[in-house]
Amino acid sequence: MAELQSLEQLGGAVAPAAPEAPVHVQKLDSQGRAYATGKRKDAIARVWVKPGTGRIMVNKKDFTEYFARPVLQMILRQPVMLTNRDGQYDIVATVTGGGLSGQAGALRHGISKALTYYEPELRAILKKEGFLTRDSRVVERKKFGRRKARRSFQFSKR
Repeated sequence: MAELQSLEQLGGAVAPAAPEAPVHVQKLDSQGRAYATGKRKDAIARVWVKPGTGRIMVNKKDFTEYFARPVLQMILRQPVMLTNRDGQYDIVATVTGGGLSGQAGALRHGISKALTYYEPELRAILKKEGFLTRDSRVVERKKFGRRKARRSFQFSKR
């Protein structure tokens, strides 16, 4: 093996180049909509985002009718408000499973993902707030010999 006299002799063999950051591209269907699936607990939300007037439809109802609690409505609008896109996109979603709170969380996750598919430059903003992370907490299963997941049967001394 030959000895090196200077660093120039090494060329590009010192260390492999750092991998480039992934390039995120716009993902649209044939009708110009971005589609994403959001999940939380047992709830699954299928979300379509397209340019429009800011209407949000959940299971063919207005979101204020489907989610009556103001807190749940606020959760849904968080990604749109954070990215200053209020009134620019129509959102159509179908949600199944879980309760209302889980469905609202799943819908927020789905809206965030769909927005990043439509406008990839929004990804950094939504990721920083944690909207692109799936909340994977689910109900613990019931174990054999227990009353619930962890609760034992009542002890009887006699």
